[in-house]
This record gives sequence, C-alpha cells and structure tokens, in this order.
Amino acid sequence: MSLRINDIVPNFTAETDHGQITFHDWIGDNWAILFSHPKDFTPVCTTEFGAVAQLAAEWEKRGTKVIGVSVDSADDHKKWKADIEKVGGAAAGFPIIADEGLEVSKAFDMLPSEAYLPDGRTPADSATVRSVFIIGPDKQLKLSMTYPMTVGRNFAEVLRALDALQTTGKGVATPANWEVGQDVIIPATVSDEDAKAKFGSFETVLPYLRKTKVPA
Repeated sequence: MSLRINDIVPNFTAETDHGQITFHDWIGDNWAILFSHPKDFTPVCTTEFGAVAQLAAEWEKRGTKVIGVSVDSADDHKKWKADIEKVGGAAAGFPIIADEGLEVSKAFDMLPSEAYLPDGRTPADSATVRSVFIIGPDKQLKLSMTYPMTVGRNFAEVLRALDALQTTGKGVATPANWEVGQDVIIPATVSDEDAKAKFGSFETVLPYLRKTKVPA
C-alpha cells in the first residue's frame, strides 16, 4: 500500500548500529527524518551520510532526530561509519537501521512486497531504497523525496523543507524557493478580515496571493 502525505508512518522494531529501536517510541515528541540507502560502502551514499553528520547541530536546533536505513547488517553499518566520518569530517552520531530482511523498505513502499536480495547482490537490486521521509511529532508523513542512485541528495534542501514544514504549522504556506526570514503566504481559505486580525498587515499580490511576515 502506498504511503501518502498525512498518513501515519509504519511503526516497526528493528536492529540498528545503536541497538534495537521501536520506531514510534524512538521518534517520541520530536520531528524525525528517515533517509534510506540501497547498500553500505557505496560512493554517493557515503557522501550523503557525511553531509547528514555535518548538520548535526542544525537537526538538534530544529528538534529533529535523524536515522538512516540501509539493507545491510548493523555490523556493516558500524564499519561503514569510519568511511562516512572520514568523508564528512564529522562524527556520525545517528543510528542506521539494519534492513537485511527488507521489512522497513517494503513498509515504506520503497520496494515491492515480492522483492528479495539475491546472492552476490549489487546496489542495483535495491536501487529504489533512495528516499527521504520527513515525519512530524504526530507520526504523520509530512514530505517525501526519492532520488536515483546517481544523484546525490541535497541536504540543504532537506533542511530548507524542514524549516518550511515547521513554519507552515503556524497556519501559513511558503512560496517557491522560500527560506527562513522571508515572507510567507496567507492561505486562500482565510478572509481578508480574518487575515488582518491574525497577521496584521499583509501585501495583496493577487486576490488569491497575499504575503505577510511569519507570525510569532
């Protein structure tokens, strides 16, 4: 079954390089980002994990926990982290789920139910395990992005999207290319009268496009 925005994400118990977790309990009252990889010791994924490690202070500032998932063992994850830290120049303090049985990959609809890992497999056998899921404290999926194996993920964009999601929780929307500090959009369902009461002054660009400062 497809996983759609605002669905409650699957709960599961799995081994990680930090020990066993139950996913919803691990999230707790935080935001969470789950990012998936088709295999350990692969070049693009190593640079991505390094980028996540470099942003540790930014995730913490936003009350967000990050966790990886890769279809290899927890022991392999521990060995791989030495490479990740060498490439990223930062400690990789986040856990990585060991999804050898593909339970998590299938639960998050990254692989079909009949998928399996053949002997002598290559990353191509699990190439679609290349997604980012941003999850709210309510355990609902807020955003997902899927990349091919050849295109490294832009974690500055993941961070920007997280900022936008946390900002839109204040009853606003964000325009294209929005970044923190810029004006936001008043939803079309809010009347001018209610918008003035809630946001104070605002700019009417079009009858259905009104911009204002981010509410406190």
